[in-house]
Amino acid sequence: MHIQHFIDGKFVDSLSGKTFETINPATGEVLATVAEGGVEDAALAVAAAHKAFEEGPWPRMRPAERAAILRRMADGIDKRREEIASFESKDMGKPIRESLNFDLPRVAHNFRFFGEFAEIGHTEAFDRKVDLMYVLREPAGVAALITPWNFPLMLATWKVAPCLAFGNTCVLKPAEQSPITASLLAEVAAEAGLPPGVLNVLHGFGPDAAGEAIVTDPRVHMVSFTGETGTGKAIMKAGADTLKRLSFELGGKSASIVFENADMDAAIKGNIDGIFRNQGEVCLAGSRMLVQRPIYEEFVGRFVEAAQALKVGDPLDPATEVGPMVTAEHLQKVLGYVEIGVEEQATLLTGGKKPTGLPGSLANGTFVEPTVFGNANNGMRIAREEIFGPIQVIIPFDNEEEAVAIANDSRYGLAGMVWTQNLKQAHRVAAAVRTGTMWVNCFFVRDLRVPYGGYKDSGIGREGGQYSRDFYTEAKTVVINLQ
Repeated sequence: MHIQHFIDGKFVDSLSGKTFETINPATGEVLATVAEGGVEDAALAVAAAHKAFEEGPWPRMRPAERAAILRRMADGIDKRREEIASFESKDMGKPIRESLNFDLPRVAHNFRFFGEFAEIGHTEAFDRKVDLMYVLREPAGVAALITPWNFPLMLATWKVAPCLAFGNTCVLKPAEQSPITASLLAEVAAEAGLPPGVLNVLHGFGPDAAGEAIVTDPRVHMVSFTGETGTGKAIMKAGADTLKRLSFELGGKSASIVFENADMDAAIKGNIDGIFRNQGEVCLAGSRMLVQRPIYEEFVGRFVEAAQALKVGDPLDPATEVGPMVTAEHLQKVLGYVEIGVEEQATLLTGGKKPTGLPGSLANGTFVEPTVFGNANNGMRIAREEIFGPIQVIIPFDNEEEAVAIANDSRYGLAGMVWTQNLKQAHRVAAAVRTGTMWVNCFFVRDLRVPYGGYKDSGIGREGGQYSRDFYTEAKTVVINLQ
């Protein structure tokens, strides 16, 4: 299988002819060769997006016309749902039960939601009798959309859908670890009748390559990036000379606070999902679990049993709950944090190594057992640094004030959870923890209308609903003299 760039409505190889390989992490086998974009390819992609914005029909269409094409894209995703879900799981190791039943429905919903949102959106008007002022929302221009490997197509379309819905054009640069489904998205877009140059897909790497080139190009007006905090800082510096607007969703080390009055069954189930979904490769994972001391022993014991019961294996098996790490390099990083946790004298309660006995080619896969550390403290590296793997770190606490203090003692502030049956306590803690999203007695519940983003090193700005509109449009004030 060979994956090409999609530039100005055509699938093309890199001008240099260079390629790289994408690997199936479950087996270690080469899944596809991919065109490796360079500075010249980036220039072509940006030029196509710039021309489509300045001269093409897309920004000048009525919102209803754009929405109709986005709905056709959603329909195309639905028709190819099983095929796309299979490639998503093969390319980055996500269990097919998640790709098929969570990611792909959300991908289609992204297009339908933002198409309709832009179509029915309204703006402000101010009548002062002597004059009338109103606000126009105009497309902002060309966007560089740089997306991660953990939810490849879901997070790509979380950016592409609002970007296009509000009349912009874009260059999508997917993560080099998981490029395939971005190429399939381009196929769907072409079949839906998206005009050439509106969506361009550029494959390749970041520094001194395709990613940096689109960020520094003066024809690019804005950058939306989801990924690691250090990369976000580098993008911010690279875009400073051309004053690009930025939207960043970065790393996390979210705290999940379990109080003694919590529904224990619900809290165990929610926290298992909160750290082991997508094998822990989730930026908003509840990777620090704070448990109140009166229930600590019982809760942790039951949580470990639940972790041990999870099925690790072939991501294409519908029964699999935990797949492989995305690459061999990431596997070593995750296992390295197990060593760090042991050295820091946290208690390794289960897991911490590659599973044994996996059949056939799965023995070559980058799997890690669901891992739980207990009796940790918030000063440990495993409690402060983003591991991005199936490792839960459990910290005991005594009272509400201490729990909030521990939760806030972090460079990150992306998400969090609180588990309690005390309504007043739920509101107090949700308000006190400095984080972008706080779930109460649940995890990963999303509505595309609400803002999503993080505090501190977890990001800049918010997207979702009107917040996406604010990012992807320019607000122009028109003043009419009525006298």
